[in-house]
Amino acid sequence: MKVKDIMVKEVATLDVNDELSLANDIMRLGRIRHLPVVDGARLVGIISERDLFRSSLAQALGYGTEATRQVMKSIRIKDVMVSEVVTAAPEWELAQAVELMLRRKIGCLPVVEGERLVGLVTETDILLQYCKDLGGSPK
Repeated sequence: MKVKDIMVKEVATLDVNDELSLANDIMRLGRIRHLPVVDGARLVGIISERDLFRSSLAQALGYGTEATRQVMKSIRIKDVMVSEVVTAAPEWELAQAVELMLRRKIGCLPVVEGERLVGLVTETDILLQYCKDLGGSPK
């Protein structure tokens, strides 16, 4: 099985100049843990829930919800994103992607052709496929 067979093709993304508050909203409302960051169609970074938590230090310092939101609105995605993104190609065998995720201890792989983002594969996608392969009904 190939990465392209299970990857999500319609991926929510952020632009490098978006506000951190937008990442927070998308992750919270969409129950998403990883958001690729693009500049046009080119993948330039990724932000995870963990990055978001680190960046919202204002909350940890005792600011209220509105004050925290204002701080997050002043921070740009490009200032907190991870720019060295581990990626996969659509034609990779799924086992190769799984091994990379395990070795690097990451929960998702943006799928790229050249520098263009074409999909995303996550731990959840892999577990759903595993459940299907076992004959289960994952949803």
